[in-house]
Amino acid sequence: MALLTGSMIYMHTNGMKIAISIPDDVFEEVEKIAKEQKKSRSQVFVSAAREYIRRSETRRIIEKLDEVYAQPDAPDEVARRKAMAEYQRKRLKGKAR
Repeated sequence: MALLTGSMIYMHTNGMKIAISIPDDVFEEVEKIAKEQKKSRSQVFVSAAREYIRRSETRRIIEKLDEVYAQPDAPDEVARRKAMAEYQRKRLKGKAR
């Protein structure tokens, strides 16, 4: 739930509270970003975590697709492609109906 008071937004969530250790330089960058964007450090970390999760999911999908496309084509698929290529060649020459 958010409460808007003047120019400040007070947030209360039922989210998980955690303690993490981060390098000083990362903390300083997060502080800088939070101030520039008028967000809390928690909001910056949540945004960063969500982006990391999104990219990880995308990477997993791409890896799965790579696995599928690395498989050799089934013989019927090869035959279907050859037939379609021949059909297209004839069509371009005006011989297919």
